[in-house]
Amino acid sequence: MQVDDLLRTLKECARRLDDYKSHQIQLGEENTKAALIEPVLAALGWNIFDPEEVHRKYRRLSNDNPVDYALLLQRTPRLFLEAKNLGANLADNKWARVSIAYATTAGVQWVVLTDGAEWRVYNAHAPVPIEQKLFRTIRIDEDLDSANSVLELLSKDNMRDMCIEEMWKGFFIDRKVNAALTQLFSGSEPAKEIVSAVRHRDPDLKLSEIRESLARVRVVFDFPAPFVAPGPISPAKHKPAAVIPGLDDAHVQESERALSVKKLLDMGKLSAGAILKGTYLGQRHTAEVLPDGRISYAGTVYKSPSEAGDAMALAVRPPGKASDWTPSIDGWIFWRLRDERTGDLVTLSELCRRAAQEL
Repeated sequence: MQVDDLLRTLKECARRLDDYKSHQIQLGEENTKAALIEPVLAALGWNIFDPEEVHRKYRRLSNDNPVDYALLLQRTPRLFLEAKNLGANLADNKWARVSIAYATTAGVQWVVLTDGAEWRVYNAHAPVPIEQKLFRTIRIDEDLDSANSVLELLSKDNMRDMCIEEMWKGFFIDRKVNAALTQLFSGSEPAKEIVSAVRHRDPDLKLSEIRESLARVRVVFDFPAPFVAPGPISPAKHKPAAVIPGLDDAHVQESERALSVKKLLDMGKLSAGAILKGTYLGQRHTAEVLPDGRISYAGTVYKSPSEAGDAMALAVRPPGKASDWTPSIDGWIFWRLRDERTGDLVTLSELCRRAAQEL
């Protein structure tokens, strides 16, 4: 697989998706496969013309219901891919349940469910409920960078090197540690282990003072998704995901600090009515840029992207958060939109950076 092949193909698929949407074209399953799925498989290095590598309508036994694609290495299925027509509701677990059950029977660990725009990757062998078997979800029409990173794991080379298994191990452990930490800090009474640990570090504090303080604390644990390097990767090369700095970071240029949504509108870098997109706790949200530079979200107008982001987080409210929880969403990083000149999906922060270079 050439490093640029996948990203180039994903950009073309994103362009097609925009075209289908603007012309209200409905794609059936077969056209979805031809226009959006098979080009991606080819870009991932799979020979879509070799049935010993990409087997369509695969059956383990002759009387089995077929899976749309089996990706094989040395004639052994390594991944099942089930295709649906564009726009299908992939969040309905019935689709994943059938594919995962068949994969488990066939001894295949990895399952992909896709409608060409959204791709869901499951670990069929994970000893957890079906909703926790989901490893990654990406949308080609929303975030090309994330789509490129995740789908690279499914390349022929990376599947051969079992890179996705290593990534899953870290993901699975992080999720269990996150659950344990959240449990320690949740509830009406702080965990004794935490109280004791704080007291051990500062013996001058009274136990009652520590308990009262911990009752006020609002803790969020962030486990960044591992960075996915282009091409074949090894566990030693895994790095934390790059963090896009906010506009208030110390190294941000003064020209960038001076920019605002209204300024971007005045410069012609942003249009009134532009749709902002963001994903939070697995849910997709949209907002709209108003002509005066304010942001409309869920029928309410907010002064800034971050204000709209906080309102979104409050509306969703992560599990375990108290009623007086106050979110802090950097809207410049959270909200994404299409750069009207390049067509790629970028954060508002990135749009500001590009505009600042022209000042």
